[in-house]
Amino acid sequence: MPADLSPADKAKYAAAKRAVEFIEDGMRVGLGTGSTAAWMVRLLGKRVREEGLRITGVPTSSRTAKQAREEGITVVSLDEAGWLDLTIDGTDEFDPDLNLIKGGGGAHLQEKIVAAASDQMIVIADTAKDVPQLGAFPLPVEVIPFGLKATKALVEETLVPLDVAGRKVTLRMNGDAPFVTDEGNHILDLHLGRIGNPSRLSLVLNQVPGVVENGLFIDLCSRVIIGHIDGSAEIRKPKVDTAENGRDDDGEIRNIFADLGD
Repeated sequence: MPADLSPADKAKYAAAKRAVEFIEDGMRVGLGTGSTAAWMVRLLGKRVREEGLRITGVPTSSRTAKQAREEGITVVSLDEAGWLDLTIDGTDEFDPDLNLIKGGGGAHLQEKIVAAASDQMIVIADTAKDVPQLGAFPLPVEVIPFGLKATKALVEETLVPLDVAGRKVTLRMNGDAPFVTDEGNHILDLHLGRIGNPSRLSLVLNQVPGVVENGLFIDLCSRVIIGHIDGSAEIRKPKVDTAENGRDDDGEIRNIFADLGD
């Protein structure tokens, strides 16, 4: 571990280092976006250069693609790669069932598509992302530019009967202009405080015309690797240990789309 890292970066480095150990020769790997995922890409590139590890990377954003190429990782599109063995990505929050809020960096649409097309999703995080209930971090919702005001009003109305603590909706900005995603869309940030039923909220939001995708990742994450400032890392699996609700006999999340890769 580099000696001059901040405590937060030490934890991110530790989680990323442990996650990269799951990658094997010949794998097709989804490469996440964000500050923690950037450490993962850097460490994966080191394995490629020093160990001769042969992998194919599918980035979840243009900035991840740029970094991966600079690290010497072979980069292809998801359509070129087909089904993936593994995706490693960061998160903004995760709860005891490994439901996630993602999209703080504005890449959750591509991140969710890549995660859904993978046998496993490993999330890397520091302890600050571990929460008893989702919602303190604003929930990103990607929307198309056309009819933006109408879509925002519909989202606000949709939230009224739902089990959330707050209902403030703001348009994400980049300076004086709306933030633009890699797909040319905008993002509404939902300041909810607490999300009582993440699955229901995700389903309802995606029914709103103009909404492309929300930042709730449900039944996609297989495990979370939590890094600590002392350089150690722990692996967290869902607390519910049943074969129901998309979990296998070991309690790990089973990607509900996994059979499509067969």
